[in-house]
Amino acid sequence: MQVSITGHHLDVTDSLKVHVEEKISKLKRHFDNVTDVHVILTVEKLVQKAEATVQVSGAKLFAEDHQEGMYAAIDNMVDKLDRQIIKHKEKTSNHRG
Repeated sequence: MQVSITGHHLDVTDSLKVHVEEKISKLKRHFDNVTDVHVILTVEKLVQKAEATVQVSGAKLFAEDHQEGMYAAIDNMVDKLDRQIIKHKEKTSNHRG
């Protein structure tokens, strides 16, 4: 899994990188076929925004979140991606047994 982190109007610090990579690594526990993750962290006046595009086998998943704090935005965005990955995994699994 390749993770790329970009910042708009923001310097991506080491602590932000570590936090994002730590949270994104939790996505692999639900679905092994995550190939590429691109995270964009943005600051717009008083709003911190985190968005990510995740390439999994057969689909591209996207989530974003706006918060007053960057870490909260990252946490909520990863939670949204987590739910999408679980839903995608249920769709692709064979239900016939």
